[in-house]
Amino acid sequence: MSLADEIFISNCSEILKNGYSDRNFPVRTRWQDGEKAYTVKRFGIVNRYDLSKEFPAITIRKTFFKSAVDEILWIWQKKSNRLSDLNSGIWNSWADERGTIGKAYGYQLGIKYDYPEGKFDQVDRILFDLKNNPLSRRIIASMYNFSDLNEMNLYPCAYGLTLNVCGGKLNAILNQRSQDMLVANNWNVCQYAVLVHMFAQVSGLAAGELVHVIADAHIYDRHIPIVERIMKNPVYDAPRFEIDESVKDFYQFTTDSFSLKEYKYSELGEKIPVAI
Repeated sequence: MSLADEIFISNCSEILKNGYSDRNFPVRTRWQDGEKAYTVKRFGIVNRYDLSKEFPAITIRKTFFKSAVDEILWIWQKKSNRLSDLNSGIWNSWADERGTIGKAYGYQLGIKYDYPEGKFDQVDRILFDLKNNPLSRRIIASMYNFSDLNEMNLYPCAYGLTLNVCGGKLNAILNQRSQDMLVANNWNVCQYAVLVHMFAQVSGLAAGELVHVIADAHIYDRHIPIVERIMKNPVYDAPRFEIDESVKDFYQFTTDSFSLKEYKYSELGEKIPVAI
């Protein structure tokens, strides 16, 4: 069993056994048929993944790795909010008439700020500090810009990243305000594991720990039977992660720079409905 499987099963079991239901409260989210989408949730889940030991892809169902990488590059490398820059339709439900998701995610990372050393956006500041101030305790990025929230079509879920170098290893804390466990949990974990590997490689560091902090970890009502089924699936060893070691420039990575070898998983066999 991969550690990611163990963590996912433990999280979901805890939510289903001891979670709090919002069924008696007004909720914002809806299913595509217009029905209210209720959840059962737990507050304050914290998971740790040691990226030096294994890549945290679950095996009890498939995580679509290439699409996940494409989205993380869209946000952190392209710094884009335009759907035309993304090779999937996962954000179509939140698109505006201009074909963007508003001033969210990548848009925020591309805003430039004045620093004593010059003008940087948040990503370039991280790259600068990892090379010039690796022991800094201030290597942080945040996409939760309060002044722009009213122009975001969806407030950022995974909104903050703190990086910390210790013993030549790059560690990270991913802060997430809200997590759809079935649809997005392992998707986000794999994305940010890749991002840590990216930042580490171009900075001459090794990937260390990824700590995932989830404020509201929830399972939607229509997802409960699916989650219960996949938790009973066979589990396999974690896949082997490969990264193109010749890439030394953060902006030269592509989806083809990464792969999962020997990724064995259970087929889901059904389409997962998404609440919006």
